[in-house]
Amino acid sequence: MVERRLNIVKRAVQEIEDGMNVNLGIGMPTLVANEIPEDFNVLLQSENGLLGIGPYPIKGHEDADLINAGKETITTVSGSSFFDSAESFAMIRGGHIDLAILGGMEVAENGDLANWMIPGKVIKGMGGAMDLVVGAKRVVVIMDHVNKHGESKVKKTCTLPLTGQSVVNRLITDLAVFDFTNEGMVLVEVFPGVTVEEVIEKTEASFTIVPNLMMQ
Repeated sequence: MVERRLNIVKRAVQEIEDGMNVNLGIGMPTLVANEIPEDFNVLLQSENGLLGIGPYPIKGHEDADLINAGKETITTVSGSSFFDSAESFAMIRGGHIDLAILGGMEVAENGDLANWMIPGKVIKGMGGAMDLVVGAKRVVVIMDHVNKHGESKVKKTCTLPLTGQSVVNRLITDLAVFDFTNEGMVLVEVFPGVTVEEVIEKTEASFTIVPNLMMQ
């Protein structure tokens, strides 16, 4: 994993508190499982029907019957449980997920999230993100700050189909950390080697800067 993505993942782990039930979205969020401290009592939930996901398996010890929502092989922890998708989504819709860490294609300054499809591209389905963004108690999105063309993914308004409106509580990119409040989008942290000026230059969205800005 390139260093900038590892930085995002490690920062995302700081959002997890002991005793939480956490859902990790497809893609980069699944890597968070490997970084959770061993002494934390955290249960990772997957919408395909598993509570108690462990780290990725060691090469050669994969079990094809144990997969996450992204169809990747995984391990389980002691006390894990299996159930059908209906039960899984009842957990999500019933407000039993404390934290959802999801990937993003675009996030808007008002907290809108687009992360489930790009028009014209083949997709397997919309997944569980639309339920998670309204059912989880807290939603944290992790993603690159700009796309492969150098265009900001932190937008004034999302241009891709929305997953949810005003649902993001915190955004973590490879440059900075933002919170979404009643007063708007707020820059609260920047990563090592990153300046506020660089964040401003690469962010289409409008935001304010917290007075006691934290430098990671």
